[in-house]
Amino acid sequence: MLLIEPTMAYAKDIEAYRQEFLDIEGSMDGCGSLRRCATAEAWIEKSLAGKDPKNVPSDRVPATQFIYVRETDDRVVGMLQLRHCFNEYLEKYAGHIGYSVRPSERRKGYATAMLRDALPHCRELGITDVLISCLPDNEGSRRTILHNGGVYESTVHEPELDRDLERYWIHI
Repeated sequence: MLLIEPTMAYAKDIEAYRQEFLDIEGSMDGCGSLRRCATAEAWIEKSLAGKDPKNVPSDRVPATQFIYVRETDDRVVGMLQLRHCFNEYLEKYAGHIGYSVRPSERRKGYATAMLRDALPHCRELGITDVLISCLPDNEGSRRTILHNGGVYESTVHEPELDRDLERYWIHI
C-alpha cells in the first residue's frame, strides 16, 4: 500500500472513486474539494496548492491531500486529508485528519492501515497529538481510530449540520 500525494497518473481512478461516492450519495470525508471539482486534474491542482498557506482562503488551513493506492493493481482505495493546523471549526469538530475508503473496498482494513501510515506525516509537521472525529454511528471509523491508539475525549454537537461528533486523540 502507498500513501502518496495525488498525481495525474491516477486521474482516471480518482474520477471513478468520486463517482462511487456520488452514486451512493456518500460523504467524501478526507477528499477535500473532490465533490465540487469537475475533473481530477482540477482537484489534483487544488489539492497540491492547498499545502501552501499562501494559496489557502482565510477560512481554511493548509492541508496535505493523500491517496491510498493498492500496489498490486495500482487502484486508489482510500483518501486522507491531513490538516497542518486548526481553525476554530477544526479544533471544535473535525480535527487534523479526515479519511474515506472507496465504497467497493470497505471492510478490508484499509482505513486502519491508511491512518497508521499517515501518523508519521503528522509527526513531520510537529503534530504529536492528533485529533480525529467520527459520527457516533460510524462503528468502522471508531474502530479505525481505536486501532491506532485513539482515546475518546468527548462528544460534541456540530450545530451547522445538526449532528454529534465523537472526538478522539492519538498521541504519537
